[in-house]
Amino acid sequence: MNIVVAQSGGPTCAINASLLGVFRHAGKYGEIDKVFGSVNGIEGLIYGNLVNMSDIITTDDDIELIRQTPSTVLGSCRYKLPDYKKEPEVYEKIVNNMKKNDISAFFYIGGNDSMDTVMKLDAYFKANGIDIKAIGIPKTIDNDLPETDHTPGFGSAAKYVATTMQEITRDSSVYSIPSVTIVEIMGRDTGWLTASSALLRVNGESAPHLIYLSEKPFSCKQFIADVKRVQKKHGAVIVALSEGVELNPDEIEENFQSGKNDIFGHKYLAGVARSLEKIVTKEIGCKVRSIELNVMQRCSSHLSSKRDITEAERIGGAAISAMLEGKTGVMMAFKRVSEHPYNVKIEAVDVNLVANRVKYFPTKWINKKGNDVTKDAINYCLPLIQGEQNFRMKNGIPQHYVLRTALPGKK
Repeated sequence: MNIVVAQSGGPTCAINASLLGVFRHAGKYGEIDKVFGSVNGIEGLIYGNLVNMSDIITTDDDIELIRQTPSTVLGSCRYKLPDYKKEPEVYEKIVNNMKKNDISAFFYIGGNDSMDTVMKLDAYFKANGIDIKAIGIPKTIDNDLPETDHTPGFGSAAKYVATTMQEITRDSSVYSIPSVTIVEIMGRDTGWLTASSALLRVNGESAPHLIYLSEKPFSCKQFIADVKRVQKKHGAVIVALSEGVELNPDEIEENFQSGKNDIFGHKYLAGVARSLEKIVTKEIGCKVRSIELNVMQRCSSHLSSKRDITEAERIGGAAISAMLEGKTGVMMAFKRVSEHPYNVKIEAVDVNLVANRVKYFPTKWINKKGNDVTKDAINYCLPLIQGEQNFRMKNGIPQHYVLRTALPGKK
């Protein structure tokens, strides 16, 4: 048989490791002949833009460089697969391109929206008696996929956030004048990544002094009171803030969020820290700065977690095993077996329990005032950021894998 793998959604430091896991594990089985890559996610299967992965990954050097390269080797997409009953022609194109290449299984590496694609394809295949398997492989720095302990990509992003927050703390603490630094951290619906900033405390840091997650209601009035209280003790206040925190329009003079939505109906959220910067300037009048970590937190592979990369490759390989066992309509998931020592196993879970659902940060791990997290959050995150990669460098800069030839459909 032949199989096809694709990558979708936002880039991470670990998504290419999962791609390697699929490719390398498939090579162990004689019944799998070719591993195709679908260019730009599901769009590649719709438009017939497929590439033989053996033409991309030809040497051990390729493998090592792909493993340490962030983002998506095959490109990504934000394509929302329609209901097959309303637009069956899209599914017919996908199936025709699969049959043309003797493809018997589809692997999709991605987050919530990607699992929606896996769910819809699996439903279409089953409804039409088509013997093609569809399997999801989790990926998202947001860590918001249900049924899995954590998602590949989160550990590396958490490591970057904690490290960057520590550097911001050093920078902000050199002056004797009071200040406030508000750091906006990614997380469309949940505060998992923002909560990981508390990892600094394991090394004796007091920062971040305040942590606000989107799971709790936010009051600008209470925020200013919190800042004033902390400033009396620390002078330089460091705030970690989820981009999904909702501000009361009546409490802000200017909203820096665009108000626009993506194709899946998700709001573009960046801008909440800038709004709070204006409020702090008005209400407190001290030196204040807002920092949006933006894409750096998902693609800074030089601070990636070795455990995250290793687990990402491992779960990609497990997807091949699940397919050969006859499973379809599933997503591979981590189940935490123990904390000390840390250990996880990988299982296949029904993708219907994942698609279009959100795993929120546990409110029991947020303090009563809603401005900090408990030690449980630190204990959960700490194992996921362990280990450093031995990077291949060139001219003092980490090397990235760059395709030697253009992918189909690319100029």
